[in-house]
Amino acid sequence: MPVFQYTGRNNQGQSVNGNLEASSTDAAASHLLNTGITPIEISPAKKEAESNENNSLNIDFSKNKKPGLEDLVLFSRQMYTLMRAGVPIIRAITGLTETTRNQVLQRSLHDVRLEIEGGHELSTALAQHPDIFSHLFVSMVQVGENTGNLDDVFLQISSYLEREKNTRDQIKAAMRYPSFVIIAITVAMFIINMWVIPTFAKVFAGFGAELPLPTRILLGISEFTVNYWYIIFAILIAAFFTFRYYVKTENGHWKWDRFLTRIPIIGSIVLRATLARFARSFSMALRAGVPLVTGLALVSRAVDNVFVGSHIADMRNGIERGDTLTRTAANTEMFTPLIIQMLTVGEETGNVDEMLEEVADFYDREVDYDVKNLTSAIEPVLIVFIGIMVLVLALGVFLPMWDLASAAKG
Repeated sequence: MPVFQYTGRNNQGQSVNGNLEASSTDAAASHLLNTGITPIEISPAKKEAESNENNSLNIDFSKNKKPGLEDLVLFSRQMYTLMRAGVPIIRAITGLTETTRNQVLQRSLHDVRLEIEGGHELSTALAQHPDIFSHLFVSMVQVGENTGNLDDVFLQISSYLEREKNTRDQIKAAMRYPSFVIIAITVAMFIINMWVIPTFAKVFAGFGAELPLPTRILLGISEFTVNYWYIIFAILIAAFFTFRYYVKTENGHWKWDRFLTRIPIIGSIVLRATLARFARSFSMALRAGVPLVTGLALVSRAVDNVFVGSHIADMRNGIERGDTLTRTAANTEMFTPLIIQMLTVGEETGNVDEMLEEVADFYDREVDYDVKNLTSAIEPVLIVFIGIMVLVLALGVFLPMWDLASAAKG
């Protein structure tokens, strides 16, 4: 951000001068006029001045990390407290810039303050940082500015982000146990193929007899793993990066998110957690005064699942064609009849936001219960899978020994 030197006169007619950081000369002049100073001359300052101004922030940008939900929750809570206390926005942002620990957020708030000082609204300034403040976040702030309830909006945002963090933690907890078990089994199979089976192969070589089919299969897989392990690793690495690239494409992202909602046992948890996120964010938007169609458009990008988001976008298109919210929700086939009935009551009574909050609480309770019982639900499947794997290994290893023992008795 450039720094300008200015000379002007205050309301008492006294000559004043100094340095001001702004995006342009016009922005600097607007800021001076807003603070009661009539500018006479504005010129770019020396580079040293800009360097000193930046150094005064004491920010090490090389170690920046994108702020998480915890940082945004704290920021929203602090803004609510400061707005409730009547602190001006510029003073509030300045104070939070100095106290915020996350340096990316600190830099962003510094830019936001400069934008506000240049005459822009808070929502406009926040919209300049879409990687930190989502469309829903900015729209909520804009509604708060238009209605004069900015403090209440920040309180709603902080509550929403707290529940959003809980939802994401629940999804991670649902995926953590099966992921760990699958990784452990894969590592165990690799170790068995690399070191255990080759030991038995040396023993079987001394039998001088034809080996059973399961044993030959195991020995063939083990021999391939030992001789071409680097090819296997190369294929796995290539597959990993290919998958990452594919998931980043529009079609790949949609298919992967759909797959996440259809994984046996875990998929239903992911889907309900995502629907809880949709219901809560949509309820918050309606309560703040965001129009129905606009709220659906914002929420479709805020649910963090392209597959579910596409169905929410279809709901928006249906409402634009004249359908009711209940009918469009039923057409998505994502909601249970109980949820559809609750939405119907909400439309009839004009309390859709309250009904959506009830829907979100309902899904949260179900997700919390299923996550707690996830281990007991997955264990039988894993036991069967491990049992089959052990049976194949046992048949491959012990069948030759049994044949040898039978031949010796004969």
